Amino acid sequence: MARFPDNEIISLVSKAPRFDLAESVGPSVRLSELLDTAFGDGAEFSLDYGTAAGSPDLRREIANEHGVDADDVVVTVGGAHALFLIAFTLCQAGDEAVVAEPVFPLARNALAAVGATTRALPLSFDTGYRIDLDALQKLLSPKTKVVSLASPQNPSGVAIPAQTLREIVAMLAEHAPEAWLVIDETYREAAYGDDDAAPSAAAKLGDRVVSVSSLSKCHGSAGLRIGWAITRDTALRQALVTAKFSTVISCSPVDEALALAVFRQRDRIIGERRKLLAQNLQLTENWVSRHAEHIEWVRPDAGALCCMRLRREVFDAAAVERFYAALARYSTRVAPGPWFGDDPLVFRLGFGLPTLTQLAIALECVSVALMEAARVGA
Repeated sequence: MARFPDNEIISLVSKAPRFDLAESVGPSVRLSELLDTAFGDGAEFSLDYGTAAGSPDLRREIANEHGVDADDVVVTVGGAHALFLIAFTLCQAGDEAVVAEPVFPLARNALAAVGATTRALPLSFDTGYRIDLDALQKLLSPKTKVVSLASPQNPSGVAIPAQTLREIVAMLAEHAPEAWLVIDETYREAAYGDDDAAPSAAAKLGDRVVSVSSLSKCHGSAGLRIGWAITRDTALRQALVTAKFSTVISCSPVDEALALAVFRQRDRIIGERRKLLAQNLQLTENWVSRHAEHIEWVRPDAGALCCMRLRREVFDAAAVERFYAALARYSTRVAPGPWFGDDPLVFRLGFGLPTLTQLAIALECVSVALMEAARVGA
């Protein structure tokens, strides 16, 4: 009966342990920070339907940050809704979609749920989760309708270089002319400290590129459930608006007003989170160095997350199980690689949510779990 496969990643929206290093977000914005900006005294705010495309003011703010026009933006109920609408609009049963894996499972599930045949483009820890263009070309065919990527990637935080994206666009034009390149840019603005955020792919890569993002990760506003899709293709944009209207009619005007308030405070909100990310990333890097005998990692380019791998020479399958059992005893959680289609030795560690002090304590819990799991097998 199920159209969507089960995945334990759903546990992230249930009860959290004391130290949740499986999360991929930073600290959440408080409602009190937004109320005055969003509603004034609130007395005259009308709870009407929103528009199918999304609030014009909100679309204008999103467009300004991406170097596109407001008419290129469709506001959705979070980034996951955008991914589903794109899959539903572009793919039919029997069409093919290429998905880079490991991947945020909802991105793959949306394509599979509409009947598309998904073909995995494997990304490897050993190669730093970089895209192999030759491998991608071999997966393309005239039946390919979507190539789904993320930059920075979830779970690794590795960004796709702009030149690689340009080469992919050219490759699709030659080998899969019916295909659309869909790029999830949810973590794009989660740079570290004073690092510049990468430019959005939405503005410069051509009309057959769709960019997806949301307020959930970089802006600390996952609870608003506001995301967007950006396309320069007028027909696709209208099809997405129609699909949105046919599924949810509109986003909540309350959520859209609060989202607008987030954008109008974005420099403060993002700036605070970038500072925290830089501090926590440095602490995480130092921790990895201290545990080089047991663990290795791929340093992320952006985002509140990274991939780590238990060393094969130390951890067999039984030791991996002991590691997760020990974490549970210390009320600490990381995100296992199989959630994303990765090796069981790999796990995603989210370092953006805790304070620096909390992260230090949580990592010490992981340290003890590493030692306990490895010692039994020694």
